[in-house]
Amino acid sequence: MSDSSTNAPDAARRSHDGLAQPPKTKTPAPSRPLAQTRNSSMNGPLYNQVTNKIIIRRAKRKGDGPLKHLARWMLNNQTGLSFNLIALLFLAHACFPKARPFTSKFFMLQYYNPVTEKYAAGHDDFYFMAFCIVALSGLRAGSMEYILAPLGKLWGIAKRKDVTRFSEQGWLLAYYYVFWPLGMYLYYKSPYFLNMPELWTNWPQRELDGLMKGYIMVQLSFWVQQVIVINIEDRRKDHWQMLTHHFATIGVMTAAYAYHQTRVANQILLMMDIIDLIFPLAKCLKYLGFTTLCDVMFGVFIVMWLLARHAFFLMTCWSVYSDIPRLITSACYKGTADNLQGPLPVPDDWSHLFTPFSDPAGLVCWNDNIMLGFLICLLFLQGIMIMWFGLIARVALNVLKGNPADDVRSDDEGEDDEEEEEEEYEYEEAEPLEEEVGVESIDLKGWERRVRVERTVTSNSTSVSLPGHSDRKEFLNRIGCEKQID
Repeated sequence: MSDSSTNAPDAARRSHDGLAQPPKTKTPAPSRPLAQTRNSSMNGPLYNQVTNKIIIRRAKRKGDGPLKHLARWMLNNQTGLSFNLIALLFLAHACFPKARPFTSKFFMLQYYNPVTEKYAAGHDDFYFMAFCIVALSGLRAGSMEYILAPLGKLWGIAKRKDVTRFSEQGWLLAYYYVFWPLGMYLYYKSPYFLNMPELWTNWPQRELDGLMKGYIMVQLSFWVQQVIVINIEDRRKDHWQMLTHHFATIGVMTAAYAYHQTRVANQILLMMDIIDLIFPLAKCLKYLGFTTLCDVMFGVFIVMWLLARHAFFLMTCWSVYSDIPRLITSACYKGTADNLQGPLPVPDDWSHLFTPFSDPAGLVCWNDNIMLGFLICLLFLQGIMIMWFGLIARVALNVLKGNPADDVRSDDEGEDDEEEEEEEYEYEEAEPLEEEVGVESIDLKGWERRVRVERTVTSNSTSVSLPGHSDRKEFLNRIGCEKQID
């Protein structure tokens, strides 16, 4: 029989005599040290309560620092932070009319020319890019957490790592299936469709159509946001290659925008992005268990990679080398599209190379040195893609040997599903929540109703009533009034 049943007659007798027994106190447990390494046999309690102190256990990650904590906080709060910032922006725009000339820069394209009905470039474009970066971060995190991850679990993906990878690839698939067709529409409607010499005619074009400018701005914002993503999430094996590739792409697109070469930027983005219509789909099929269909899509991916990122990309590089000297003369121009002055001689110093970035309506020049710099950047990108193709060839050989197609680039550094690394724990003291209340604020009638219910339930189950809860006087004595109530 349990101890509560054995001591029931004595407790009942004490209750009958009207004696209020003080509650028994336990011997305080020794406090834990502030840092402790996990034992191999037990993890320790999540918290310890020592008299008036509460010691909370938290996992301590190796190599944590302020930047790591900031990155983890940004990663865990992407959705809320992004949408709160956007909501605050629109709230300020709606409630403060005087702020609208400033707040509108974040979600409207700037430098509109009503005469030509086109848009120029300028420093206020950074406001629109900042808005796009925040919006893309929120959309990515929100869709991954609330749409793609639940879909992955619903479709049978069990491992948490695979659910995360499926969500990441699903987001890329959704993004590129919107912006690649948009870029293809712009390319198809352009005079340089399948006509590379037209990429370089009528230079410099100081203004763009609104759709083209919006396309370039969002794409550039997407690549900047990708740099942020790969630095706040767990690092992959090809972290530095990806980071270098992203910076090179951002550099090429920024230079093309500043030097009014958005036509070739559109063509390069099409050649780069078509791969991402296939590869994320293949990986999603792999995580869903469709390995045969994944292998088929991987074969299509290899063919498209060779055609787009090597054959057509190198054709574009050749056009830079062969067509630009014929179609763009070495000269400088300055002024807006309405008041364009030139051609002017190219200065002998190097300052004119940076003027398009600092003054969009200022001096912009073109000569052989600028052409070679642009070509070197494109060939640098080509070198990274050749290195990646070597890894792709290894995967292709594994598929030909009968193994499934696995991406050897994108696993986490040091990731192992079978072994769990030893974690360190740290203990910190938390202040208990205390609140002073008066006796009159206590709901005694509600307490009596709850006690009556507990007595009924207990008597039905054990046939023994609980001692020490007979009336209000007993209760007030137990909660620690200074004077005992008779």
